[in-house]
Amino acid sequence: MDKPKKIRPAPEITPEIVREHGLTVEEFRRILDLINRPPNLTELGIFSVMWSEHCSYKSSRPYLRRLPVEGANVLQGPGENAGVIDIGDGLAVVFKIESHNHPSFIEPHQGAATGVGGIMRDIFTMGARPIALLNSLRFGDLEEPRTRFLLNGVVDGIASYGNCTGVPTVGGEIYFDSCYNGNILVNAFCLGLVKTDRIFCAGAGGVGNQILYVGSKTGRDGIHGASLLASSEFDETTEDKRPTVQVGDPFTEKLLIEACLELFEFDWVMGVQDMGAAGLTSSSFEMAHRAETGVFMDLSKVPLREEGMVPYEILLSESQERMLFVIEAGYENEAFAILDKWGLDGAIIGEVIKESRVRIQFDGREVVNLPVFPVVEGALDLKREAKRPKYLDQVAYIDLTGIPDFSRGDTALKKLLACPNIASKEWVFEQYDHMVRLNTLVLPGSDAAVLRIKDTQKAVAISVDCNSRYCYLDPYEGAKAVVAECARNLACSGALPIGSTDNLNFGNPHNPELFWQLKEAVRGLAEGCEVFNAPITGGNVSLYNQNPNGAVDPTPTIAMVGLIEDESHVTTQWFKDEGDAVILLGALVDAENPLEGLGGSAYLQVLHDTKNGRPPRCDLVAELALNTTLFGLIQ
Repeated sequence: MDKPKKIRPAPEITPEIVREHGLTVEEFRRILDLINRPPNLTELGIFSVMWSEHCSYKSSRPYLRRLPVEGANVLQGPGENAGVIDIGDGLAVVFKIESHNHPSFIEPHQGAATGVGGIMRDIFTMGARPIALLNSLRFGDLEEPRTRFLLNGVVDGIASYGNCTGVPTVGGEIYFDSCYNGNILVNAFCLGLVKTDRIFCAGAGGVGNQILYVGSKTGRDGIHGASLLASSEFDETTEDKRPTVQVGDPFTEKLLIEACLELFEFDWVMGVQDMGAAGLTSSSFEMAHRAETGVFMDLSKVPLREEGMVPYEILLSESQERMLFVIEAGYENEAFAILDKWGLDGAIIGEVIKESRVRIQFDGREVVNLPVFPVVEGALDLKREAKRPKYLDQVAYIDLTGIPDFSRGDTALKKLLACPNIASKEWVFEQYDHMVRLNTLVLPGSDAAVLRIKDTQKAVAISVDCNSRYCYLDPYEGAKAVVAECARNLACSGALPIGSTDNLNFGNPHNPELFWQLKEAVRGLAEGCEVFNAPITGGNVSLYNQNPNGAVDPTPTIAMVGLIEDESHVTTQWFKDEGDAVILLGALVDAENPLEGLGGSAYLQVLHDTKNGRPPRCDLVAELALNTTLFGLIQ
């Protein structure tokens, strides 16, 4: 007989262990009240990741409810892995943007690469084939040596992952500012195409249905990436968090895309979710929660790539390229045949149960027994204090001393054109494959990327934007301007907005002045998306973007999708023929007050090293009229 395995004694849950898991004393007391007993260490780890800022949105969700999420063509809004918009002809676009900021600062290549891989999985989890990638990147001062290291690593990570999976990177934005010196931002967007009758959701429905693990084996990478890396600010221990950064394999992701899309052809697939942030923990609990069921799992059946892994590590690992399926009992062999065809690991690790609990065993003993609802929804809606920042009074006015006459601005113009924020980004996007799959109608460099929808006359335009200088000076007006600029980019390309996704990048929510920035920015985004009929179908909140020197400027990034009914109306920004008329649409500069609206301008930042002043007020009614006129002229 085999000798019984030695079971390590469970450690006592001390206040220090609770703090190490990123939980407060109040939150631990709430856990005790919700489950009527002390959690074991594995269960504490589950609460730690599921109640983290990254997974629960406990600080921001009271304000996120103000965003418009409904529309005539919205098939799926927030709550699933990605949003879905009907575009006619039995087709829909699936899209979302998410951040991978903290991992990319610690390990830029893998951080950015796994950010791309993660957002792609959010898309094909819904049954859609990914057809386009965008990115929004923020780096510090280019003169800083580490900035160049981070820039090169991030760009290389994005390029290698997207190029290897055969999904084109068709556009994006890059911005440099010293406020990002200690905390870069890497936001990744993906758009996919799906038939409206083949959309899949992440629910573990049907008692007795089987839980199928698909993809790479589980290792120790990424443990506590969501709770202790993405949900805390950088400090002197930042470099010690390198093991929490996941390691990606784009070639496995490509196989995973094809295998999943083949599985989706069968009606015995009942639900699916990728194992992203919080890994197997979030996917199992969230799938059970959506279906109002429970899940039983045996971790001894999980494919592992490292010996000696314990339940805590298996559940919290954020190893990449993994999916969790729910399939109808009796179709296991059919599923394994498809996985074998694509050379992927697969295992039945459990089943759906009626009781709304997640019960987990390992080596024949129960290690987790928790109710679903408290874990998924039990985190407090935190009522954070919000207070208008004092710095706004100091930066409100521009010192005009020494500002030269604009009529003699040749030197100023050349300096502006040489600024990295304005100069061509071709040196970056030439590293991306933007033509793979041959759908790209408008290449990087115009206002928006445009992709054809094959077998139709339609095309989709996509753009991503944020002016963080404006948002620093006035988060409300700046956020409105973000939406207006995105919509204007679509209009310039011949498209009307149909939906949006947001990535809210802000500092520590415990700071009332920083939290006020978030509150005001969400108010501006809500008004802007309402006016342009571009509902928010999902997105991401990334907080704690700061280091001991301070927080990043508020960066509420918007990615917007537009529809072009006839691809013959696709329009690009560059001049065409000599002799063509050049027309300025919109308000003219006030000759009596030419400096009006100079606040937050690149001119002040580049030539005077300041970002003071009041940003231009964003009149949403006038912006909509401008877009409507422009769209009508193109038509």
